[in-house]
Amino acid sequence: MQNFISGIAGFFTRLKSIHPLLPWGIALVVLLPLPQFTVNNYQVYLINFICIMIILATGLNIVKGFAGQVTVGHVALYAIGAYTSAVLSTKFGMPFYVNLPVSILAAMIAGVLVGIPSFRLEGAYLALATLAFAQAVEVYIRVTNYLGAASGIGGIKAPEFFGYSLRKYDDYFYLVMPIMLAAVYASFAILRSATGRAFMAVREDPISAASMGINVRRYKLIAFVMSAFYAGLAGSLYAHMLPGYVHPNNFTVIEMVTVLLMVVLGGIGNIWGGVIGAIIVTIVADITREYYFYQLLLFGAVIVGTVLFMPKGIGGIIDRYFVNRRFIAAREETAEVKRGIVGGSPDESSG
Repeated sequence: MQNFISGIAGFFTRLKSIHPLLPWGIALVVLLPLPQFTVNNYQVYLINFICIMIILATGLNIVKGFAGQVTVGHVALYAIGAYTSAVLSTKFGMPFYVNLPVSILAAMIAGVLVGIPSFRLEGAYLALATLAFAQAVEVYIRVTNYLGAASGIGGIKAPEFFGYSLRKYDDYFYLVMPIMLAAVYASFAILRSATGRAFMAVREDPISAASMGINVRRYKLIAFVMSAFYAGLAGSLYAHMLPGYVHPNNFTVIEMVTVLLMVVLGGIGNIWGGVIGAIIVTIVADITREYYFYQLLLFGAVIVGTVLFMPKGIGGIIDRYFVNRRFIAAREETAEVKRGIVGGSPDESSG
């Protein structure tokens, strides 16, 4: 099993050396026939929903994992993106390609409002401020008739391109899956950029980062806005997916804890870990949906257990495995060189 994992990792490394986008293109081709292997429409719906959750978790990883800002209000930005698309579609008849960028813009504006308290608040205080924001958004949606109040908004039109409507889950997969891959790739690009390095400096020590000339406030705000971009994108995609219905119950504390669990279980700051966490948690949440009232207790216990016994999450275990493999390989190579120097060859010793 270890040799298989190492072989796969080495294969993708060689592909990346040929062209950075080549592994992602292969991943796209491999995932294209995925709906054909499903048994029913619900499984395709679940795959589509997993793609949306991956986008949402990746966005949270930017602000929490890269920049180290403790926020629990990410689900509110997700709700703003979803309801903006819902209103534009049902009240104004706007098409998907208009609703998507407007929803992202609305979420990013809200992200600025969420990010401003981070200038003076940190840790638990920032978490409480973002929690209050998330609760305020949920309550506002529930009591506003224009937003459907407690009944939600239905009749959201499916995306339509060149006269073809993506009403079927199979068709919608070919929209949401490439967007998900692009979003994950963009998060890697952000992490490798100067902005990503500034995020990590702020995460490790804001005072030291400021002493090195990094504008801490600016990069905190950028992190919140970038994560809001992902949340607005995920919300709009969720709203337009069949059955085209959004409800306040889709954006409650349980959903908030669920998204947080994806990042914590996968590994805070680890992109692939967040992807794996989103897949696992979404499937487990679907299986345990029958025990809805106990999900919050279950997920909370898993978060505590992960922090205590697996602080770097699944991604940390994967990283440690590859680090150990490289260390062992380097040690064996060094040992072989030493044996060659000490033993030498007969020709060398006679000379």
